[in-house]
Amino acid sequence: MARLQILELPEGADDNRPPFVLVVDQALPERHVLASGEVRVRSEWDTLAEAIGARGVIVTPETIDIPANDLTLHHVQEAADGNIIRLRVEPDLEGFTEKVRTEVANAQAEAIDALRRARR
Repeated sequence: MARLQILELPEGADDNRPPFVLVVDQALPERHVLASGEVRVRSEWDTLAEAIGARGVIVTPETIDIPANDLTLHHVQEAADGNIIRLRVEPDLEGFTEKVRTEVANAQAEAIDALRRARR
């Protein structure tokens, strides 16, 4: 099943919100039939990216792991006695589940609305 991710881009001086690229990985390949003389097909992903304010979209069947989206922290430190200390800190997301579900449902509804408007 395709995954949606956000790849944040560096902010420019005139950006009023952080720029980003929509990344869709593990997506099934799509085929488009081009009409005579047509050079490029505008996909539903392009339309969605434009509707949500993304600077672009990357769609690939491969898996892309964006390090900035990883919530696990790793820390390696050498102790005074020369031993190596390794810490792995994982976030406790309990209590945020309902909020995340609500935000995902809202984002899905907005995406569906944007796609419906684009098809009109």
